[in-house]
Amino acid sequence: MGLRVDFDVILSLVKDGTRVLDVGCGDGTLLELLTKKRGVDGRGLELSQQGVDQCLAKGLSVVQGNADRELVYYPNDGFDYVILSQTLQATCNPKKVLGELLRIGKRAVVSIPNFGYWRVRAALLFCGRMPVTKELSYSWYNTPNIHFCTIADFLDMAQEIGATVEEAVVLNRNGQPLAFKLPWNTLNLFGQQAVFLLRRV
Repeated sequence: MGLRVDFDVILSLVKDGTRVLDVGCGDGTLLELLTKKRGVDGRGLELSQQGVDQCLAKGLSVVQGNADRELVYYPNDGFDYVILSQTLQATCNPKKVLGELLRIGKRAVVSIPNFGYWRVRAALLFCGRMPVTKELSYSWYNTPNIHFCTIADFLDMAQEIGATVEEAVVLNRNGQPLAFKLPWNTLNLFGQQAVFLLRRV
């Protein structure tokens, strides 16, 4: 199985030798890549014990914790980057979590699946059911995604908490970036996922 395409984008956004916290780091694949390819001083926070064990087996510095509850214990500006990849929609309070990322890190890197993607819209329109795809592979009753958002929704929330989007990369179904000069409503329709580099105003 190949690497997730958002990982390549995240690697391109993080500078060498910086301090990084990966929230919801899973098995540590991204954190390991950042350590090896960017020489970062990396730390991780992961909910599942299995994920923590996998990270520790790779020699990564990861603790078990819940992003909705544990981020408040991290100091202001403790990291250069705080990363949340494909996890925001699984948190109980996405707005609070995003605010914490921007408090803890000088910048936040957030990747999200786009529930405004045209195939998702078409499945709802023509089939009348929540879509199950390769990327959104859970049925509605067992999905970890509890807050379905679109690119437009995310941008609205970022603006509400006073975040500036420094860079944004919207990816199509094949993992290729869409032209950023396209209007946001077009990107919201044809982008399957997006990666944002944010900073506090």
